[in-house]
Amino acid sequence: MLRAWIASGLFFMALPGTLLGSSNLMAISTHHGIASLPAAWIQGHGHAQVFGWIGSFILGIGFHSQPSHRRSVIRIPLTCFVLWTSGVAMRWTASIYGWHWRLMFPISAGFELIAVLLFIAAATQHKLPERAQGKRATPRMELWVVSVLMGTAGLAALVVFNFIECVHLAVNGTLLAFSHALDQKYLVLLAWGFLVPVVWGFSARWLPIFLAIAPPSTRVFLTALILNLMGVLPGVSGWTIAATFLLTAASVAIGLALHLTQRPHGSAKVQGIHPSFPSFIRLSYAWLVIAGSMSVWAAIADQHGGIWGTSRHALTVGFAATMVFAIGPRILPHLPAIIPSSASDSCSSA
Repeated sequence: MLRAWIASGLFFMALPGTLLGSSNLMAISTHHGIASLPAAWIQGHGHAQVFGWIGSFILGIGFHSQPSHRRSVIRIPLTCFVLWTSGVAMRWTASIYGWHWRLMFPISAGFELIAVLLFIAAATQHKLPERAQGKRATPRMELWVVSVLMGTAGLAALVVFNFIECVHLAVNGTLLAFSHALDQKYLVLLAWGFLVPVVWGFSARWLPIFLAIAPPSTRVFLTALILNLMGVLPGVSGWTIAATFLLTAASVAIGLALHLTQRPHGSAKVQGIHPSFPSFIRLSYAWLVIAGSMSVWAAIADQHGGIWGTSRHALTVGFAATMVFAIGPRILPHLPAIIPSSASDSCSSA
């Protein structure tokens, strides 16, 4: 199942995501602006990249990290895989070709919502091992688990938001795309409510091992999570300027919390990979700060949408994609060894 999730994610990244994104950029360059480009094409590209690519990776790794003891456990991951991939494919097809979009939009959103609910239900059924359930042994939730859970909550809120708005659009809409104001709120929840906390959580779990740096600073890391949450809430409410300042502060705080600016206390684990691996990790977090800074500029001065597009591209491609390209080949071949049973149990029970 993990191979299926990864293969599906790579497919959506290469064809519906990157291919459509490249054609969109060509059209924008040809017409010197985005006015002539259908908004549905841009939103279809983003949906395929974030849901189809990164979302598939996250769900696949999430299911893989859950302990399984029965053969019937495969039913839920397989059902989620079919629903998720079908939903993303239907949304992309409807956005690009407009084929029965009033029917396809709510069905695809419903498939994605059910898949996420099944994933959460499967995770909550696992309990801590008996040694951690005694009265004297009170398990403490690890920092990276807190961040991943915040991202999971953001994903749940995102698919609910998407389903409601897709139904509303199918019933009352005249165009097969969210309005600009609604899309801004949706993208804040998608990028900073879901994507960013999940990547932060995985970074806190793996980067101290891979880069030979100190474990994350608990206080600064929690500060970054709080700032991020405080930025997402006004962003979804439409208070854009306040949200962008808070999100930029969070992007700076997380770099300090992860000690990315400090010298490593040992040699980074680069055996079998290129020695520049640590540089790409740090570069991705530099892109995160750039994305936040660009969003502040866009909230204050953007009139044509170009700065907003640059900010989102810096976050999704500069930050998230760079992290996936750098970390993915590093962890996927050794995933069972990197996710110990105790960490899996903690994540699943949480």
